[in-house]
Amino acid sequence: MGTVTLGVSIAVPEPYGSFLQKRRAAFGDPAAHGIPTHVTLLPPTEVDVSALPAVEAHLAGVAAASRAFPMRLSGTGTFRPLSPVVFVAIAEGADQCTELQARVRAGAGPCERELQFPYHPHVTVAHGIDEASMDRAQRELADFEASWTISGFALYEQGPDGVWRLEREFPFGGSAAPGVPRQGHLSRPPAPTL
Repeated sequence: MGTVTLGVSIAVPEPYGSFLQKRRAAFGDPAAHGIPTHVTLLPPTEVDVSALPAVEAHLAGVAAASRAFPMRLSGTGTFRPLSPVVFVAIAEGADQCTELQARVRAGAGPCERELQFPYHPHVTVAHGIDEASMDRAQRELADFEASWTISGFALYEQGPDGVWRLEREFPFGGSAAPGVPRQGHLSRPPAPTL
């Protein structure tokens, strides 16, 4: 049957998502158009196609046991020199993201995996580009602010073209039924502040 590469993340809703994606492209990051703006809960993970029903059932269970929480992005940070990444920092909601990703990756579950680095929730805005462009990204987004309520997460699959595509959204308990169609976002915030 083969394998697929999956990821689980919290989408950064509009208008913030497309704003940060366009900025990432403007900084010269070639991956910008293939990666929706997000906070990772499960990094790229290869699974057998036959495991997909178990993965979806596990994620639905994690979502059903979760509750909405506030998210606030503020300013920038970097993982350099350890990793060539500049990110928008999470000022509120980081603890909940950390707990959520631990439940997604829970031992003996279908999404179990070790991480290369300790989990640090963030929104990548530049990755693997030249140092001057990384500095520019960190400087130009230093005043970025955004806030909204997180009410679910989503499963993505990476295509052979390297583009990540939404497969299924998983609203938190008390929200709409699992399996929300691909259209729309989980919340609709006002315009970004710079």
